[in-house]
Amino acid sequence: MPKPRKRKTAKATRRAESVFLNIPYDPPFENLYLAYIAGVSAFGLRPRAALEIPTSHRRLDRILALIQQCEYSIHDLSRVELDRTPPPTPRFNMPFELGLTVALERIAIPGHAWIVCESRRFRLKKSLTDMDGTDPYVHDGTIRGLFRELGNAFVRGRSQPTVDQMMKVYRILRANVRTVLRQAGATHPFHARVFRDLSVLARAAADEVVLS
Repeated sequence: MPKPRKRKTAKATRRAESVFLNIPYDPPFENLYLAYIAGVSAFGLRPRAALEIPTSHRRLDRILALIQQCEYSIHDLSRVELDRTPPPTPRFNMPFELGLTVALERIAIPGHAWIVCESRRFRLKKSLTDMDGTDPYVHDGTIRGLFRELGNAFVRGRSQPTVDQMMKVYRILRANVRTVLRQAGATHPFHARVFRDLSVLARAAADEVVLS
């Protein structure tokens, strides 16, 4: 006699629907930041990010805990160039968090699916040779390119939005950014409350655009 299936707890359901976003938080990346929120939401998933957790917690502890709360993670390694602020420095946060995720997947959260994104083909082979054998999803630094690659990454997902549908969700977010910033008293979208409000807005837009 087959054993009855165990019902997923609310915590397990939230984890299965959550995606940790390991992406840059700066003005040049704003469009893709919004696109990640829009695209992930269009797949019926919940975007999560380290910036949403209270700053009273140690940042590294926040990141480790958040990764373990998510079934998936997306690591965008497209920003490996030196910044312009003296002294010129490369961005190590994204590859560092990818390394943490790979280690956690091996020893603590088996089954966690991590995804690597890039904007240029073949650069990962040079910038992070330890990832040799891992094929990144190359979005070319464009919004439609990102949506195309999310479709490839989540091809087995329950929801399968088209690129055009994801674009509609993105445009709704873009049209409401100023209102969300004003309501939060913020000057840029890389704040905890703004991220939360954008995620809620994206989920509502996705329900309307994709389900309809």
